[in-house]
Amino acid sequence: MYAVVQSGGRQYRVQTGDQILVEKLPVEAGEQITLGEVLLVSGDAGVKVGTPLVEGAKVLVTVLAEEKGPKIRIFKYRPKQRYRRRKGHRQTYTRLRVDEIVA
Repeated sequence: MYAVVQSGGRQYRVQTGDQILVEKLPVEAGEQITLGEVLLVSGDAGVKVGTPLVEGAKVLVTVLAEEKGPKIRIFKYRPKQRYRRRKGHRQTYTRLRVDEIVA
């Protein structure tokens, strides 16, 4: 059984036991939360596609940790004008473990 859920404007295909990285959520590690935006559920009975969401479907997940992604370097440069700017950025993510898919 698998489901397609939406979190932070992105879609994820999840199964029970999977770990996914989503954009930072305002929750503490160890809490169990519900992802209610389920777009598709596939199981023994077949595939249910939502319009846009599947009625009554939800995915229960546990928050494992908060992590940082890879460093992205931004470099601006204008030739012949001695203009150089260097910046960096690391996005913060939340790691989730899928506990149960309720169809």
